[in-house]
Amino acid sequence: MFQATRRRLAIWYTTITAILLIIFATGIYGYVYKTLLDRIDDTLKHVIEIVEPSLVIEEIAVAEGKYRVNLDKSFYQHPHATNQVEDDHIDLEWFSPNGELLWETLEKPLPIPLSFHSGGKTIRISDDYLLRQITKRIEKGRYVLGYLRVSHPLFDVVKPIQQLIVDLSLGIILLIISVGAIGWFLSGIAIQPVKDSYQSLKQFTADASHELRNPLATIKTNIQSLLSYPDIDINTQQKQLKILDRLTERLNNLVNDLLFLARNDSGIVNYNFGEIPLDGLLLEVIEEQRIIAHNQNIDLLFDILDSDINWQELNNEPYTIIGDWTQLNRLFTNLISNGIIHGKGDKHLSEKLVIKVQLSSYKKHHKIYYQVEVKDNGVGIKESMLSHLFERFYRGDSARSNNSFGNSSTGLGLAIALAIVENHQGKIKVESKENEGCNFIVNIPSLIN
Repeated sequence: MFQATRRRLAIWYTTITAILLIIFATGIYGYVYKTLLDRIDDTLKHVIEIVEPSLVIEEIAVAEGKYRVNLDKSFYQHPHATNQVEDDHIDLEWFSPNGELLWETLEKPLPIPLSFHSGGKTIRISDDYLLRQITKRIEKGRYVLGYLRVSHPLFDVVKPIQQLIVDLSLGIILLIISVGAIGWFLSGIAIQPVKDSYQSLKQFTADASHELRNPLATIKTNIQSLLSYPDIDINTQQKQLKILDRLTERLNNLVNDLLFLARNDSGIVNYNFGEIPLDGLLLEVIEEQRIIAHNQNIDLLFDILDSDINWQELNNEPYTIIGDWTQLNRLFTNLISNGIIHGKGDKHLSEKLVIKVQLSSYKKHHKIYYQVEVKDNGVGIKESMLSHLFERFYRGDSARSNNSFGNSSTGLGLAIALAIVENHQGKIKVESKENEGCNFIVNIPSLIN
């Protein structure tokens, strides 16, 4: 599918470029051809301007036309008038007012009748012989004395034009081949993000299907057991119903997380931005998570570091940001839950697991930023896995990934955390070494542009 799309893109790119090249070449050809013809026309008009004043006009009887041109005195006795035309391969013809050829410089009369065209006209004598002609009507008063026709062969135009056609054709062919190769290369680059997105979608769909399949199968098994053995004791029934309740809750969380990510990708998540005391929000999250941590013998600490920022000069309340309380609460809940659930992994730590949340502030480019760090002294994460942590349903092979990162029920907690941070124009990163703990660092600006 992707190869066919790439091929179509390359073909379209090459075709459009070829059409533009042909149009460009046609324009160049027309411009050069017209320029050469205009130069010849200027030469012919210049010849007429030289010859016309040298014509000797005599008065005759009114019955015979009153005026006529003395050909002997005009042409034969004034050879200087035709010296330039001979040097430039220009031929002259003189016709009577009735169109009869009276004088010419040609060795053989042209097989074409007299026609009046003062602006220049191309005449085809044979397949390889073209003439450019201008015919000027010579008048004195209201009497027509005759017609002067000036001709120039177009061999000075035909040969350059033929060579130009060959050069343009070769150039277009080479350019089209080059454009085809470049188009194939560029279409490959253009299709790669689509291919990557498609592969990510396939992987995401497969992972989501896997996450849904196991609890659904377990739910079906328990329901079939209840239906098959309706007379089992009440304690067994309650155990199975509790299992069904936990699995239903897990599916509900998974669907909600998937729905959030889908809406976020589509840009339809509604964030309710307002002024939020970040320190107050963190205190609320830590109070909620401290009970869970205490039950697992984990210490959860919170510390606000000193700041060099003069809040009175800025006329700002310290640690106040513009954000969505609900989503930021979810962000830090996911990060702290990640430490509680996966900090120990499957290993026994030599010392008690401690999770420390630190809040600090700093100023950069005249803008205030807040940094929240969620540190633990647990098993840590392999360096090779760090770049994949925020991928959806990613699973590593370290003890920390014994279930899934970020949220024990769905494996989407860190992906959701990344989405929330980005929607607050912030950044999130993780620093960790195996067996040396883990540190999630969130930087959020105080104001959102």
